[in-house]
Amino acid sequence: MLSYKKAAIKAAKKASKILLKYFGNIKKIEYKTSQHDFVTVADKESEKKIIEIIQKQFPDHNFLGEESGDHDAKSDFCWIIDPLDGTTNFSHAYPYFCISIALQKNKETILGVIYNPISKELFVAEKGKGAFLNGKRIHTSDKTELIRCLMSTGFWYDRGKIMDFNMQNMRNVMKAVQGVRRAGSAALDLAYLACGRLDGHWEFNLKPWDTAAGALMIQEAGGKITNDKGKDWNPFDKFMLATNGKIHELLKKVINANFEE
Repeated sequence: MLSYKKAAIKAAKKASKILLKYFGNIKKIEYKTSQHDFVTVADKESEKKIIEIIQKQFPDHNFLGEESGDHDAKSDFCWIIDPLDGTTNFSHAYPYFCISIALQKNKETILGVIYNPISKELFVAEKGKGAFLNGKRIHTSDKTELIRCLMSTGFWYDRGKIMDFNMQNMRNVMKAVQGVRRAGSAALDLAYLACGRLDGHWEFNLKPWDTAAGALMIQEAGGKITNDKGKDWNPFDKFMLATNGKIHELLKKVINANFEE
């Protein structure tokens, strides 16, 4: 039997071959909740492959996948899977997307794997064992001044009130920092924060498959994550503020997390 980590890595790399097969060759998309929220055959085949590989090793585990939903086997273990984070980018052949796989035990994330098929960068974190990029230990940045920082954010599919609300945050943050990026893959943004390429990330309405793996990476790399109440974050919170830890309180003062419908 493979270890949890080896199974996740094997699944991510096998699924990446599916994504690369379809990259630049998507003929059809299926819409879910809106014109901005859709799925491709690549998403579906990637998730099927990931679950197939992991389930073969751990048939009694639960699975929570973005495309296939909740497979509840009444286990203490649950795999949280985003088979293609950055579907809009992928459908336009824009090379910023990834595969994200996390494992929780009793609702605590103990393993995170994020793989970028384009750059071949493999991010791995295990609870209490640190975070790594292609086998090399990584750490969050040491920036302490907002004006020296590069941030990232994302926007939910809803183009209504929450978008307008976050646009005001974007304006405020852009005035305070060196730059803001909206690249279109939350999981990859979080991995970049963990290795020091970014210094902070905030976003509303994220889902567990977007964040579970990347959040563990940030925490294991020395960063900090809170929810809209300023409390310890969990993958089912609707708002995330993640930083290198050193600028957390400074950024929290700039961002209004109190969105109300």
